[in-house]
Amino acid sequence: MTDPDRGKDTVKSGGIGKTPPRKRFYEQAKVAPHEGGFAVALDGRVAKTPAGKPLAVRSEALAAALADEWSAQGERLDPAAMPLTRLVNTALDGVADKMADVRADIVRYAASDLICYRAEDPEGLVALQDAHWSPLISHIHDRLGADFAVAKGIMYVEQNSDTLAALDAALEGYDALGLAAIHIVTTLTGSAVIALVLAQGGITPEAAWTAAHVDEDWQMSQWGRDDIAVERRTRRWAEMEAAGLVLSCT
Repeated sequence: MTDPDRGKDTVKSGGIGKTPPRKRFYEQAKVAPHEGGFAVALDGRVAKTPAGKPLAVRSEALAAALADEWSAQGERLDPAAMPLTRLVNTALDGVADKMADVRADIVRYAASDLICYRAEDPEGLVALQDAHWSPLISHIHDRLGADFAVAKGIMYVEQNSDTLAALDAALEGYDALGLAAIHIVTTLTGSAVIALVLAQGGITPEAAWTAAHVDEDWQMSQWGRDDIAVERRTRRWAEMEAAGLVLSCT
């Protein structure tokens, strides 16, 4: 495939994530200063998102990681191997224009957050949930003054409106890229609490991932390894890792 922007000042990143594999059309991917931040430059020209925005971020370290993704591509661009590029594209092309809607979606997750629903038994699972999840509830209380209600079993427990409002207010402090990363972590883990604690530096991406899979890991410890679940988790970890990198740079 020929490059539609060849001969122009910029190149497009080509709908990474939704189009068929595209032939690599550049030799080098590097970081270049761009309007107070840093962009990915492909053969010296600033790459663009599918919507035509410069593929640029504030952090030089994050821009370098983006450039590394592009450099690592083979003869064809592999969207599955570019989770960071997909995340930045999503933030710049989508989230930036609907920040309030994205915050509201994260708050909806918080209203029935994974870590607020605890097993009544067996004792080992109860202890694991408490060890991994209760510190996160405490972190949110200490940072936001918000008290999430915790239930035993699967019966719905309504969260206090002040608690959800406090979480929403905390989300307002993030730009489009940070908010996009928090949203991805929320959907991957089923927990807005895990996502926000990660964003605030209270937990590592690895520990957040473990916390999100306490129930699944317990089941496998009792009944044996689920290869399909492990494979699915491995694929999704790349997205989690990309989101964690974004949050560490914002």
